Amino acid sequence: MRKLAEISYLDIPEDKKYEEIINKVFEACFKEENLYDYKIYISIVLTNEQNIQKINKEYRNIDKPTDVLSFPMFEKEEIEQAKINEEVLGDIVVCMPIVKKQAVEYAHSEEREFAYMLVHGFYHLMGYDHIEEEDKKEMRRKEENILNKLGILK
Repeated sequence: MRKLAEISYLDIPEDKKYEEIINKVFEACFKEENLYDYKIYISIVLTNEQNIQKINKEYRNIDKPTDVLSFPMFEKEEIEQAKINEEVLGDIVVCMPIVKKQAVEYAHSEEREFAYMLVHGFYHLMGYDHIEEEDKKEMRRKEENILNKLGILK
């Protein structure tokens, strides 16, 4: 398997289970979007509520923790350029304590909630958003397609 993600931990313990889920999810995402044969990868940081709150405040001027943040390196129409060299597609920051809380809240497994955050972040890096209702439907369709292909349903 090639490198799809550069994984960092910020003030939470390393966990091989998280890394397995990251690699499985991104492999499916990259294959689905025909990116697997290119040298692009994603930088991912797994962290706690305090750190994601600082990042959220710094970059979005929202002074509260959130579940996932995505920082694309390319506009949607520029992704083709990223395929030429080894490039980072973007950064995803996931708050693992919030993932665990939301798994309970939504009656999902932690794996399902974490996988959803990863897929959601991936599609933000790909230029999708959920501001307009039509865009939201397209993004949700893509997210559910990946989770269904992986059999991560609950």
